[in-house]
Amino acid sequence: MTSLQINSDTIKKILINFIRTEVAKTGLTKGIVGLSGGIDSALVASLATEALGKANVLAVMMPYKTSSPESITDAKIVIKQLGIRSEIVEITPMVDAYIGRAGEMNSIRKGNIMARQRMIVLYDISARERGLVIGTSNKTEILLGYGTLFGDTACAINPIGELYKTQIWQLAEALNIPRRIIDKKPTADLWEGQTDEGELGFSYKRVDMLLSAMIDKKLNDDELLKQGFEKDFIEKVRGLISQNEFKRRPSLIAKLG
Repeated sequence: MTSLQINSDTIKKILINFIRTEVAKTGLTKGIVGLSGGIDSALVASLATEALGKANVLAVMMPYKTSSPESITDAKIVIKQLGIRSEIVEITPMVDAYIGRAGEMNSIRKGNIMARQRMIVLYDISARERGLVIGTSNKTEILLGYGTLFGDTACAINPIGELYKTQIWQLAEALNIPRRIIDKKPTADLWEGQTDEGELGFSYKRVDMLLSAMIDKKLNDDELLKQGFEKDFIEKVRGLISQNEFKRRPSLIAKLG
């Protein structure tokens, strides 16, 4: 068994118990999940449903005008399968109001605005519902900094942050996530034609193997080269981990004493 293989039944039980326990600690009973139509949020919605019950999970779909219609279609398939409550909040007017004021900007800035606007919506709904926002960022994204700070990385609890993307696929199989969602190309759906792997420049499968060797096994660069990883690839991934460390820690507060 490689380090990327998991015991899905055991992990499922641990994560369901985690959600149930952490929500209960707050005195609340509900979980709010931003449902994108992708595998990560579908998996989290499924785990939350088993942990909290159908009536206590609210899935929120938040399309922008450039979002793929397929994303909403796939999200609705998950909602129907799980039998959970849902609502759609169109974020286009909110996002465009700011973009119109800010003027010319690139796709990265626009994507960050969309991600943060979605989190504004989720946290407001969580206040209305008296529930917790449950995160959907996986370990690969967190290590590489592939997420928007105070956007899609924001949450009260995150049940899947210790699972690499390839392990997310394994667990999704065990939880009977719809096949079309498991097989679709991962995308943040922030602009037309955008895919995670296209933006990163490498596949999740390949980078997960490297991250597991680099982070979990703590192999040095010479050992990684002997494992068959290219020098440029190793340097690129180490660079991403290093430059995005600030996203993985709480805001630093200057100590005066």
